[in-house]
Amino acid sequence: MTTIKLTLAALLLTFQFAYSQLITPSIIPNKTQKLLIERGYGMFVHFGVNTFSNLEWSDGKTPASLYNPTNLDCDQWVRVAKEAGFRYVLLITKHHDGFCLWDSKYTEYDVASSPVKTDVVAEVSKACKKYGLQFGVYYSLWDRNQPSYKDPDKSKYVDYMTHQLTELLTNYGSVCELWFDGGWDRKVADWDLDRLYKHIKKLQPHCAVGVNHTIAIEPGSRKFALPDSMVVDNKYTFHYFPGDFRLWDPKIAHKADKKQYLNNGQSYYMPFEHTICLSNRWNWFQKKELIPVRDLDELEELFYWCTDNDNTLVVNIPPDQTGRIREHEANSIIALGKRLNIKKNKPLPRNGTFISINSPVNASSVKNNNNSKFGAQLAVDGGMQTHWAATDTLAELEISLDEKQPFNKISIFEYPDIIQSKDQFSTYRTNRIQAYCIDIWKENAWKTIYMSEQTMGDCKVIHFPATYTASKLKFKVLKATAPPSITELNVIFKQ
Repeated sequence: MTTIKLTLAALLLTFQFAYSQLITPSIIPNKTQKLLIERGYGMFVHFGVNTFSNLEWSDGKTPASLYNPTNLDCDQWVRVAKEAGFRYVLLITKHHDGFCLWDSKYTEYDVASSPVKTDVVAEVSKACKKYGLQFGVYYSLWDRNQPSYKDPDKSKYVDYMTHQLTELLTNYGSVCELWFDGGWDRKVADWDLDRLYKHIKKLQPHCAVGVNHTIAIEPGSRKFALPDSMVVDNKYTFHYFPGDFRLWDPKIAHKADKKQYLNNGQSYYMPFEHTICLSNRWNWFQKKELIPVRDLDELEELFYWCTDNDNTLVVNIPPDQTGRIREHEANSIIALGKRLNIKKNKPLPRNGTFISINSPVNASSVKNNNNSKFGAQLAVDGGMQTHWAATDTLAELEISLDEKQPFNKISIFEYPDIIQSKDQFSTYRTNRIQAYCIDIWKENAWKTIYMSEQTMGDCKVIHFPATYTASKLKFKVLKATAPPSITELNVIFKQ
């Protein structure tokens, strides 16, 4: 009987490998990538020993005994995800500290050695099945606790990872996605990614695999290509290969994001997965103190931006030390889902038509007279890593438009002042623009169509009850605490 079971197991693995979706040169998405694009919108869940040390990264020495959720409720996490319209949950199973959220046979630095021994991976997977969501896992390549990581023979740690990945990919049902992180701590070759990738595909044929900082400016370079610069096909090369999608957490892709990237002279289709935090502090693990969330306007516009162009988005919503998602955060993300009107088995909602991207534009002033770094065109270039910066406080931005194209919506991302917190990860954002108006050139005169004396905030969305056309639009700052700066000003027609 044992022989028969082993033979059947071997045949099953052979069958799975034959049908596994290994990445191949292509100019269109393969089945695995199509499934990724169709999912489109997932919930990131950072939870682990760092939640209890109040840190973003710990060094692997935090005792497992510190992990002690008082009211662990994985069902609540997935229920919130379901109500918010997410299609999948991406769970941090092991962060850089090496602490594992399941009872792994290959380490004692896991939940089984803590006061609360619940297998979190199992509970989240079970809840995903219950609520009809797909299940994905994040797994850190870097491990600051595992002894084999420091062994001069790099293959010993690769063996360790292979064993743990086998646990994750065979004990918890279908896994739609596997997200690798922390690769910068070693040379690319030391990870033996080809071996890991093929092993994953044998166990989960259509599991999409991504490695953070996927794309480099040039082969072998540790200079990673900003998503903002990924606007030309076949310009950049893989830093980490193989994989099924691009990552650069937490950067945001350009509106003209391209999909073709090179490895050994061959071109591969690669969608981009975005990661953002619900918190306006950009913290990944939850902190002891209450933290405000992003405004719904900003979340809505980021959703549209990040799920556009066959890319995907995961939003981090971390449970706190009780083991539950905080109520105000749950309310916020559910409210976003309702505002977007996300429907099961329906395409994700889209923004309107952008009519101002790369339009001619002039500004009253430019910081340091440096147009390449701070010029007015950067406010309409479709990129989130660039911005116009003025020198005068009462600055103006004038955009030329096609008078035949109607619009009824404007979204403005202010480039805020950013202060790094003590943990060197989370941030504090403050806004400069306190009052502003928007004029259009109509019938040989400027007409004001919007005015506000409230602080703009990180993202302001203006919906007009009427549809306008104009040859020019002017954004005027009426009051500011310092010279203003705009990341993107988008004039949109939304049906």
